[in-house]
Amino acid sequence: MTRRLLLSYLSLILLVLLALEVPFGYVYARGELSRFTHAAEQGAAVLSEVCEDRIEHHLTADLPALARSYARSTGSRVVVTNRKGVVLTDTRTTATTMGQNWSDQPDIAAALHSRPATGITAEPASGAEAFYATTPGTSGGTLRCAVRVVYPLTALNERVRDAWVALAGAGLGVLAAVAMIGFSLARWITRPIRALEHATAQLADGRLIDSLDTGFGPPELRRLATSFTRTAARLQHLLRAQEAFASEASHQLKTPLTALRLRLENFEPHLDPRARPSLDAAVGEVERLGRMVQGLLALARLENSATTPEAVDLDSVVADRAAMWTAFAAEQSVDITVTGPEAGQVWAVPGGLEQIIDNLLSNALRVSPPESVITLARAHGPHGPELHVIDQGPGMTEAARQRAFDRFWRACDTHDDGTGLGLPMVQQLTLAAGGEVTLHPAPGGGTDAVVRFKPSLRAQTSRH
Repeated sequence: MTRRLLLSYLSLILLVLLALEVPFGYVYARGELSRFTHAAEQGAAVLSEVCEDRIEHHLTADLPALARSYARSTGSRVVVTNRKGVVLTDTRTTATTMGQNWSDQPDIAAALHSRPATGITAEPASGAEAFYATTPGTSGGTLRCAVRVVYPLTALNERVRDAWVALAGAGLGVLAAVAMIGFSLARWITRPIRALEHATAQLADGRLIDSLDTGFGPPELRRLATSFTRTAARLQHLLRAQEAFASEASHQLKTPLTALRLRLENFEPHLDPRARPSLDAAVGEVERLGRMVQGLLALARLENSATTPEAVDLDSVVADRAAMWTAFAAEQSVDITVTGPEAGQVWAVPGGLEQIIDNLLSNALRVSPPESVITLARAHGPHGPELHVIDQGPGMTEAARQRAFDRFWRACDTHDDGTGLGLPMVQQLTLAAGGEVTLHPAPGGGTDAVVRFKPSLRAQTSRH
């Protein structure tokens, strides 16, 4: 933002400088040219009167000396012709041009008809710009000569160029001064914003460590920083309260739930056999409530803790969890197989990959019929390694797959004792490491839970 503010200041000043300096430069250049041409015309007119006077008094021999003197004093070239256009003297050419008839040249022809002529031409030798003024030498209505004076514009162009350079230098100086002042002003304006950005990044990581300085910047931004400080303090208080609840609720809730289950079980010897199914259902609900509480606390701890993902070997974790769950699956006559190429290192929160696989295997085992197979299939997707947990159960409808990651949601036709928190926890753990989890119908029936992981740099390097 500092850079954008500085660019806006400089752009505005540049437009102002261009609006002021460019017209001033053009006005100065035109004024200098106007003054120069006016002086040149006056000088040529005076010289033509002097030359006409010499010719009238038959002092033609004085013309070369007079022309050379004027040419030296003004740095110009002087050409004098008689009333027929024949060259009487020329200060810039050899004697071979003497006596030539120049009456066919436009400016000489105009002067021989008593009309002055002026204009810009190029010098034959150097090609530089020059201003010519051709005036008739008349007296009492009698034309006796024509005088052409050619003034080089080199000095005038250098003065105009120096003026443009001075204007450009002044503009650059103004821009440099504005840049320094604008940079300081932009830094002062954006200082609260930079502090807010830093504080927001800390708050996003879970804790605001550095106190926010609210004593600098414009009043509006200072008030914004003050409001943010109060909001951040309130949020930290709420987060600490939630963390405290998550850490204490486990101890406070497990004891009464355990005591309730024991009391219910103690009723068993004293109940009528016909009431035992209700007792078993009550004990099951208490156990389910305990698992639900544990799941909620786990989700709360996961959401409140700022965990940093780390590189984990997906293949070893898959092999370890498959071996652990094989014994449970065997009790239901279900097999667990691992297929696919090695996936290598992936990003996962500490301990999160094991929880992801455990929850997916638990859900798959809950719906798998006897003599079926649960497949842990590794694959390399377009964006990184993937893990497919495929069961051969009844499958899920499209609407059920869309709601499966909602907390406490359970299918209407389900008869298991799940809590509806397993898939939300899987999604939370996957997103925390930059991955994604989706549900798809399995090709042969059942559900395909696809977990897409973010590959670690080590895994990407080894693949290349």
